[in-house]
This record gives sequence, C-alpha cells and structure tokens, in this order.
Amino acid sequence: MLLYLLDLGGVGFLSTDEPRYASIGRAMARSGDWITPRLDGSGWFEKPPLLYWMVAAGHEIGLPEEWAARLPVALFSVAFLLLMYRYVAQEYTPKTGIAAVTILATSAGWLAYSFGALTDLPMAAMLGSAMLFAFFEKRSWGGWASGAALGLAILAKAFVPVVLFAPLFLLAKGRRVPIFCATVAVAAPWHIVCYARNGFVFWDEYFWKQQFGRFFTTERQHVQKWWFYVPVLLGGLFPWTPLAALAFLKSTYEDRRMRWLGAWILYGFVFFSASQNKLAGYVLPLMPAVALLLAVGIDKVREEHGIFPWLLAASAGMLIALPTVVHALPDAMLAGMSKTHVHPALATPFALVAGVVLWLARRNKPTLAILTTGMAVVCGIAYLKGAVFPELDRRVSARGFWREHGRDACIDNVGRAWEYGLNYYAGRPLHACVEGETPRIAVEAGRLVVK
Repeated sequence: MLLYLLDLGGVGFLSTDEPRYASIGRAMARSGDWITPRLDGSGWFEKPPLLYWMVAAGHEIGLPEEWAARLPVALFSVAFLLLMYRYVAQEYTPKTGIAAVTILATSAGWLAYSFGALTDLPMAAMLGSAMLFAFFEKRSWGGWASGAALGLAILAKAFVPVVLFAPLFLLAKGRRVPIFCATVAVAAPWHIVCYARNGFVFWDEYFWKQQFGRFFTTERQHVQKWWFYVPVLLGGLFPWTPLAALAFLKSTYEDRRMRWLGAWILYGFVFFSASQNKLAGYVLPLMPAVALLLAVGIDKVREEHGIFPWLLAASAGMLIALPTVVHALPDAMLAGMSKTHVHPALATPFALVAGVVLWLARRNKPTLAILTTGMAVVCGIAYLKGAVFPELDRRVSARGFWREHGRDACIDNVGRAWEYGLNYYAGRPLHACVEGETPRIAVEAGRLVVK
C-alpha cells in the first residue's frame, strides 16, 4: 500500500487528461454543482462523473492539489487488490492469491494507472469487483454487490464495462435480476438528471461522439494497427512479461474456470482491437483476469515443466532495464524515445535478484520467488519516483514552469497538454495570443518558455 501512496504529489499533473480531469473535479468542489462536469466554465461531457466526484471530495476535505486528484485512484487500486486476494485465496489457495495479486500490483500497467488521476483504473477496479462478486461470492447479496460495482464502473467510464460484462451476465444464472436492478439503481440517476439539465447536447457528446464515435469512426485520431494491443498488454505486464508463456500451455486450462477466463480475455482483446480508436489504457480491465490466469498457470506448471524457474528468473531479470528506462523517461515523454544510456552499475542489484529468484524457484519455493521479484519492483519504483519525479516536474509538467515563471501572459500554440496544465495551475483559462501581444508563453525545444 505504501508504494501506491508514495510521493503522489512529487510531480505535477502530466499529459492531457490529468490536468483536465483535475480541473473539472476542482470546479465541482468550488461550484457545488456535482451533476454537470465543467471545464473552464463550459459543460464537458466526454466522461461520466465518478473520478470528478472523487477529486471534488479530495478538495472538500482539504487535500493538496495533486493528492486530491490522485489519492482516490490509488485507494481504489489498493482496495481492489485486497478484494482480489480475498476471493482468489478463498476460491483457490492463499498461494494462488498471493501470486495473482503480486503480479497485478507490481505490473507496469497497473502501477502507472494507479498513480494518475485518470478514469481507467477506477473502471477496471469496479469491473473486476463486479466479476469477483458475481462468481465468487456465494451469499445472496453477491448479485446486488456485483450490480452496484458494475454501476460504479459505468459511472467511471460509461458503457464499455457493460460490453465487457455481458458474457458474465449471460452466465450468472439466478443473479441476473439483482445484477440488473443494482446496476440501474447506481448508474441511472446521474445520467437522467444530467440529461434533464443539459438536454441532447449531453447525450450527443457523451454517447454518440465519445462511445459510438470512438469505436466506429476515426474522428478521435487515435487510430492504430489491429495488433496494437499485443505489445501494449505484454509491456503492461512488465516485469512479468515472460510468464505470458503460461497462457499458451495446456495445463493452465485444466480448470474449467480458466478456460472460461481465457475465452473472456480473448473476447475483451478482440473487442478493443476492433475499435477504430486505440489507447494503451483501454485494455487495463483485462489485466486482473490475466494476472489470475498466470497465477493459476504457475500452480499447474511448476511441478511439470522445468522451464518454470527460468520464466520466473527472466521476469526478475527484466528489471535490469529499469534504470535505463528511468533515465530515458523525461525525454521519452517530451519527444519520444530517441536514445538511451545503459546504466550497468545500477542494473547490477536487479541481476543479483534474478539469480536469487532462480535459486528459490528451482527449490520449489515459487511464492518466495514471486514475492522477491515483487519486492524488487517496489524498490525499483521507489527509485524511479525519487530519481525521475523532480526532472518530470521541471521539464514535463506545467507545475514546475508555473511555479518559477507563472504570471499573466497569453499562450502561443503550446498544445493541449501544456494548455490544460497551465490553465490548471493558473486557476483560470489563459487566452490565446494575438499578434504582437507580450508576454507570451510558448514552446521551444519541447520546453515552455516566456517571451
């Protein structure tokens, strides 16, 4: 848990979405209008309000800016990991629960989205909770809890969770009515009230453009190749990527439930790949299922295949690349990966960890080997935050620039990511420059400057 809460305010808001979502949540807290999302005073209907509500609540209780936006997402992640362990350990074994949660909690994709003030993690956590309640909770309230979690997933990121949950709903015999009723009870009120207040402009943007349009048209300009999510999912599993080989072994699917889970992962993968617009965070809801599949695969394969210790050691060995990634990250976020510098001295401890993991796995101690790899990831992420956050704050986030140079100025074609960040830290929308106006904020060599 401490890993997820470490230095949440160590860097200002990054990319386009973080400052935009944080601005909308802060505006909700200031205005008291928790129905209509507003960005810089205008209605903003791209996403439903769950993240905005959490950000607004953070401001209401007096949290600092970045903590107000990021802490709720981190807590969502931790709560889901605890829930996942409970049900996996109950349904399988505690060792399987430890393996599944460790793989998920320390994978690059889950870690990254647990840090940012983005909608992907809350949706993935709530959809995963709905699945756990629907199939692993034996008591009568399981269907109601599943529906409530699915309703929250809809409030996190609209109707994608409905498509992903549809196969489960068909299989949830005896629980369909409570799941349906609870989902509607949680998700419908905001949609109805927001439509009543804002009319068709809300539904046109929210559903037709952001849901229907994103899937069927290229107007959002996030077009990628059909195979885009293959490297994204493998990269999101880092450093556990080598364990993906377990998904192709017959022994992993001896349990009928794993055959069903594998089919569901494939269904979700095909669904996202068929979309005209593709972003890396879209496949985050598949990662808990992948982690569970790999954890069960570990139980099945470790006594039958001599390759298992080497797969686990290879996972730990992938951390050797972490120092290089850390030092390349600021440049990569500004202009893409152009060159890297290898840091062999910093990589040596991770090479030693890989040796220890191999030794433990070959002595039939997979749980200790997995936990050792997980602790190495924890140390690596702590190192990453300490080493790279100050540089990201200075060069990539608008916060560092605004603290040093912020003043009344116009903005001169700085791009959406910089514009949203500047507007957030200025506390108001900065206007576009007209000819001859000074001072002006511009971008030179990928950095903000004042002219």
